Amino acid sequence: MSATALAPTDLRADARIPLRGHLRHTGALVRRNLLWIRQDPESMFDAILFPVIFTLLFVYVFGGSIGQSLGGGQEAYVQYVVPGLMAMMGMNMAQGVGTGFNQDFNTGVMDRFRSLPIGRGSVLFAKIAVELLRMLFATVVLMIVGVLVGFDITNWTGLLAAVGLSAVFGSALMWVFLTLGVVMKNAQSVQAMGFLVLMPLQFGSSIFAPTQSMPGWLQNFTDYNPLSALADAARGLMVGGPAAHDVWLTLAWSAAITTVMAPVAIHKFRTKA
Repeated sequence: MSATALAPTDLRADARIPLRGHLRHTGALVRRNLLWIRQDPESMFDAILFPVIFTLLFVYVFGGSIGQSLGGGQEAYVQYVVPGLMAMMGMNMAQGVGTGFNQDFNTGVMDRFRSLPIGRGSVLFAKIAVELLRMLFATVVLMIVGVLVGFDITNWTGLLAAVGLSAVFGSALMWVFLTLGVVMKNAQSVQAMGFLVLMPLQFGSSIFAPTQSMPGWLQNFTDYNPLSALADAARGLMVGGPAAHDVWLTLAWSAAITTVMAPVAIHKFRTKA
């Protein structure tokens, strides 16, 4: 019997599970995913190496030239790029949840989960919770490397607020990649699609460089790019400057993406054949 034919039964079963049951199922699945990471520590390599490589690459390759345009040198660029990289962290970690989800489908793990009397949404929420923990770990690594190359933390409250804002936006993007993980045939396809989406958003933003010198049409794109809003908000919170508008804009993007994509991801997961 196909999963599509079972979908109404799944929906009724989910409706009968109380909130405490969903929370208990989510907690058990979070524990299962953490134990899997413990058994496969190589799955943490991206969370460790990504912030190290990108920080060193951009600071020491582009820091001098872009720092001069900021009115300083490499030191000025460190203060500019580290908050931007924090904004980038959530997007790159979100891609990982899609590939991992797809691999679980192809190895039969998700078929086993869907045969159990558990809330279907609990499987997805557990994936997001564990990926958020990985993102927070990567953020800690980023800040350690940032301090080592000269980043000056002067506002701890702003730093924590920027981390929380990045987590909110990253969790919204994870619904997009969970959907891709369900509908794409293999992990390579999820990675390829993620690359096509991420690269224009990352480099067509204010993460790595100010947008004033970009062509007019590209500046129009960066003005509506949610990564620019997140990067500018993190920069204002951590380094100083106006941040309220960009914070609200980032929260609005996060709410819109979650509202649209969360139901889609859950529906695709329930009805996948």
